[in-house]
Amino acid sequence: MSEQEARGAAESAELPEPMARVLGDYERHLTAERDLAAHTVRAYLGDVGGLLDHASRLGMTDVTELDLRTLRSWLAKQQTLGKSRTTIARRATAARVFTAWLSRTGRAPIDAGASLGSPKAHKSLPPVLRADEASDLIRGAAERADDGSPVGLRDVAMLELLYATGIRVGELVGLDLDDIDRERNVVRVFGKGRKERSVPFGRPAARALDFWLKHGRPQLAVDGSGPAVFLGARGGRIDQRAVRTMVHRRMTDVPGAPDIGPHGLRHTAATHLLEGGADLRSVQELLGHASLATTQLYTHVTTDRLRRAYQQAHPRA
Repeated sequence: MSEQEARGAAESAELPEPMARVLGDYERHLTAERDLAAHTVRAYLGDVGGLLDHASRLGMTDVTELDLRTLRSWLAKQQTLGKSRTTIARRATAARVFTAWLSRTGRAPIDAGASLGSPKAHKSLPPVLRADEASDLIRGAAERADDGSPVGLRDVAMLELLYATGIRVGELVGLDLDDIDRERNVVRVFGKGRKERSVPFGRPAARALDFWLKHGRPQLAVDGSGPAVFLGARGGRIDQRAVRTMVHRRMTDVPGAPDIGPHGLRHTAATHLLEGGADLRSVQELLGHASLATTQLYTHVTTDRLRRAYQQAHPRA
């Protein structure tokens, strides 16, 4: 049994056996059939496990007993516990996806969550860098890499690629060597749900990648490095936490800039694309958003920045 399976078994051990069995089936569905990332599976199972625990405390022993009233009382309990609107909205979504699966697979006679509402989550974005701040960030990292250290060259290449493409940190660390097409300057990434897309990058990112691959990566590579593009100090594939730490550390070199991580660079890339005239559909495709509504959040950022510029510059603002 894997560590994740053991943890899941421990979490469901206190549930009534029929519920625990269904939760195990649902985990296999999320992993094998939907091919979701491990952290996404854990999030779904955590939410659904909490729902089933709530139902069992109400005296239920089987998922066929779930009804709309139970789902609503579970969400109400989240509110009394002080959970944020975003968290409650996410858990409502998890419940709806779960009950739809129960109904679709014949495990429940009805879809109890079909009419379950949820609070409208607050849509907020982290701060983004100005174009000059983004340039200062990469320039500062490049100056630190002048000594030719492989870690310095790697950091510059990662910063360039994150800002050039807007890819997620998980997509960055998952890159393999054959995912980079230098003839067309595009990178192939696998996003949420293992959906594949190709994202272009510019000449600065191409130069940084070439320098890292030719002069930096060979110094860190070991027998077990495999095809990973970006390596950690010990030669294995770099992990997301190390990338986040690096970005936050490099941000301290940019006076007055907000302290952002890799996701902030993703938002920065999207904002700068829209400010430069890119259309929403193109930005949606580049970022790998399933819904255009997610991409539209960035229009609020650009509009707010335009409004501030107007108020500062126009004599009759």
